[in-house]
Amino acid sequence: MSHDRRQFLFRGAALGAAAATPARLARAATLPPDAPPQPPGMPHVDYTPVETPDGAALPFRVVDGVKVFHLIAGPVRHEFAPGLQGNCWGYNGRVHGPTVEAVEGDRVRVYVTNKLDAPTTVHWHGLFVPNGMDGVGGLTQRPIEPGETFRYEFTLRQHGTFMYHSHHDEMVQIAMGLIGMVVVHPRAPSGPRPDRDFCYMLSEWSVKVGSERPDPNEMKDFDVLTLNGKVYPATAPMVVRTGQRVRIRIGNLSAMDHHPIHLHGHAFELVGTDGGEVPPGARHPETTVLVATGQTRTVEFVADNPGDWGMHCHMTHHVMTQMGHDLPNLVGVDPGLFDRKLAETVPTFAAMEGGAIDPDAPDNTLPKNSRPMLGGTAAHGYVTMGGMVAVLKVRDGIAEYGDPGHYQAPPGTLAGPATAEELARDGIGG
Repeated sequence: MSHDRRQFLFRGAALGAAAATPARLARAATLPPDAPPQPPGMPHVDYTPVETPDGAALPFRVVDGVKVFHLIAGPVRHEFAPGLQGNCWGYNGRVHGPTVEAVEGDRVRVYVTNKLDAPTTVHWHGLFVPNGMDGVGGLTQRPIEPGETFRYEFTLRQHGTFMYHSHHDEMVQIAMGLIGMVVVHPRAPSGPRPDRDFCYMLSEWSVKVGSERPDPNEMKDFDVLTLNGKVYPATAPMVVRTGQRVRIRIGNLSAMDHHPIHLHGHAFELVGTDGGEVPPGARHPETTVLVATGQTRTVEFVADNPGDWGMHCHMTHHVMTQMGHDLPNLVGVDPGLFDRKLAETVPTFAAMEGGAIDPDAPDNTLPKNSRPMLGGTAAHGYVTMGGMVAVLKVRDGIAEYGDPGHYQAPPGTLAGPATAEELARDGIGG
């Protein structure tokens, strides 16, 4: 089977530890419940502001010493990647909702306006708040009816990485996109300040080929796996300068799946969970961190290895998009016979003999509202991954953080075909 025909198949596949307990650690990192509000933190001065690739920060204003935010829940037409949209729900016109960012000790006031046609609430996942501010429909408050605006107000007693989400008709509303991240910076940092601070929300959706409304009733065959609401290759890269300290915060509000997030080219340390900081003596190097449903994990490392490095879920079906669950197993099929049979059915495939596919050109063979199961282009051709994948781009001496393009490996550092002389020299048979 030719390279071009393999490309066609890839594109057409859219058819288918310390002695302390975690609780003790969390208490040690919090302010007492009766602590007075602290002066609002000064953005970009007291901390490195967090970046949400493909997302945004929720704006605020300071009113009488209180940080005031406004979340608006409503329908959102969202693009997971070019060619794949969804009629979702979100906050402030986004999927996922904008990141709420503040400082430990801040008094915050969050207004929530409901522009859905169903009741909703907002729960502050992992934050220590008064019971009446916890946002569980029926248990701690009555739901926010369509057209209403509720006020949540509390003092941030701890720092770390947290989440917010609807806690009313959870199966439907979380699956439709009513989720977001909360980052609380420490009032008195105890460790080195990161140069780059990134934030990711992991999620999974059921958007079958040709459909546009995510199916909240799905329980196993999720086919759109996203980082901050995007699937690779539409995910924005993390761009850092060689030698910078990088922090990555990861939250998981997937419906059913845990995600082992693996970073290439570097080892990191787990420095925090949604329960508190991990003590320095309990940290150890890893290249993969398991982020279970309902958890956040925060890792740090020094980006000392230039290149384009993948960061992805290591569950292999989670680096694909709109997987063909009902496709037959084609491994081992005679490619010549397969080519002939497919050409009889798909004239476009038959016409490809001797031609080339531009992977960036529109593909008119794809069904309505669908993406290829695999793939994007990089420096050396077609990348056979999709879904829950992003790229860390580490570059020497850069002064700004726009996408620097593909990495060019220095001479002698790029894998390639072995020569006959090399094979003979090292005694490697053909």
